Amino acid sequence: MDKSGVLRQYFGYTEFRQGQGELIDAILAGRDVLGVMPTGGGKSLCYQVPALLLDGVTLVISPLISLMKDQVAALSAAGIPAAYINSSLSEDQIRRVYAAARSGKYKLLYVAPERLEGSGFFRLASGLNVPFVAVDEAHCISQWGQDFRPSYLHISAFIDSLPRRPVVAAFTATATAQVRHDIERLLELDSPMLTVTGFNRPNLYFDVLRPDDKFSALRKLIDERRDKSGIIYCSTRATVERIEAGLRSHGVSVTRYHAGLSEAERRENQDAFSFDRCSVMVATSAFGMGIDKSNVGYVIHYNMPKSLEAYYQEAGRAGRDGSDADCILLYSPGDVYTARFLIENGGNPELSEETQAIVRRRELERLSAMQDYCRTTACLRGRLLDYFGQHHPESCGNCGNCRGNFKLEDITERAQMALSCVIRIRRRCGFYVGKSLLVQALCGGKSKRLVSLGLDTITTYGLMAGTPAARCGEIVDFLLSEGYLCCNTEHSTVEPGPRFREGIDKDAEIIMPFRSEPPKPKKRRGIQPFDIPRSSSLLSALKAERSRLAKEENVPAYIICSNVTLAYMAELLPHTIDELLDIPGIGEKKAARYGEAFLKAIADYERQA
Repeated sequence: MDKSGVLRQYFGYTEFRQGQGELIDAILAGRDVLGVMPTGGGKSLCYQVPALLLDGVTLVISPLISLMKDQVAALSAAGIPAAYINSSLSEDQIRRVYAAARSGKYKLLYVAPERLEGSGFFRLASGLNVPFVAVDEAHCISQWGQDFRPSYLHISAFIDSLPRRPVVAAFTATATAQVRHDIERLLELDSPMLTVTGFNRPNLYFDVLRPDDKFSALRKLIDERRDKSGIIYCSTRATVERIEAGLRSHGVSVTRYHAGLSEAERRENQDAFSFDRCSVMVATSAFGMGIDKSNVGYVIHYNMPKSLEAYYQEAGRAGRDGSDADCILLYSPGDVYTARFLIENGGNPELSEETQAIVRRRELERLSAMQDYCRTTACLRGRLLDYFGQHHPESCGNCGNCRGNFKLEDITERAQMALSCVIRIRRRCGFYVGKSLLVQALCGGKSKRLVSLGLDTITTYGLMAGTPAARCGEIVDFLLSEGYLCCNTEHSTVEPGPRFREGIDKDAEIIMPFRSEPPKPKKRRGIQPFDIPRSSSLLSALKAERSRLAKEENVPAYIICSNVTLAYMAELLPHTIDELLDIPGIGEKKAARYGEAFLKAIADYERQA
């Protein structure tokens, strides 16, 4: 059997996505590879298909229990023998997995990077035929990455210790050029084939909102999406608790996830979300990489993340099955201070003080890029793609800024007041201050800090007293985004930027676009086959049948098949197993296992129509 046969028989697809075929061919030819593919772009198939064609067992190094559990469940449903080894298993369960692996039962064995350092796993791996090692979430190896994990630094030593060096493949969804270089160097990849399929996810709608009342805005967004499953990301545990309780009292089917909960409760809550017993998950970033639930219809960030890498990875958990999905960030200036506090008071105790200082400086630089994304009036998708070095059209037509209603306003006089105030503050204090104090000075604030610094005595104090503080803050953000001002990442102060003198020139004209109201996402076409299935009642019946099968087998519904696969069934109306095998996502094992149930649901619908 060749790679296309494996794709068809086990996974139910007739064509590979962009980059998949080339990566698989290189792996089968014995070459190391580095694949950078967006979340939902099909990275897992790039190592699962070769694993079925190579003799022996493929090791998949993966950082999170949830990822291993979901992928092994999906592989088992497709008839592929796989297992995982992690801390969720008892010692007896681990011994049974070891014994089965030694007997040649598995084609894929998932393992956490921390496990590689144990003598027990080393003895197991040394006695197996390991032709191929896949490293998932490979950006974790880089201190330039947003989720650096020291345990990843031991992977190359483990590979070197094996009796025969396997082919090594590294995969990630979010990697800048610096991170890609680190992955290749630290994993000691041998002349790897690099494939970057692009970071664009056309089915995702991006928007940044600045509501006066975040929680009211959140409730409205969720109410508009009651029929969808969604994730709400918060920056702290306390915020998770508050938002979860508030949504629950509002009648939302909601659960929570953060590192402060017991392992048992985290597992129970994640299962409730995965099995669709709860439609909304409120979580910190601890609900992290590898969440394999394919039918997430929206991701809302209640707080701004610390980096664009983190944001894009978390937002990318929406629409993994190719269906249209929304990624909305609720921004407020206070998020910046929270993010900065988390950076400055975080740090990995396993790192030296010098290394922690380097990591902290890089995180502050990434925070600055994240702020720029929140402030921009340009295409949001374009800002994301710029960050990852990908060319794009000037407008995507599928983000809040591209579809927003903007009006242009001459802010020259107010902008020059703000620019002048920055200099007056520096002369009065001997140093620059942050955005909050700058806005207070311009609006005539009376805070203790402002008065103690004597900022109520400078000539620019209160010049914008007639302008609401929120609008004044937007003007400062615009001046920052356009280079008239800049933010010192080390001290979080607002200082003159490269265009400062241009802005204070007497002939200057500074025009700012204001978005009058947030647009509503329109119907879009991602890679899903149809905007509207032939019959919504048939699709509902198919979903109900899928839920019944999932409950019967105690697996999440998306393990049975995706929403896109059901949409194809509702449109193409297969009547035989052979016709069902033409449905994308239905392989031979799933057709044999679930086919008659779905065909009966379609036949029942047609009889009643």
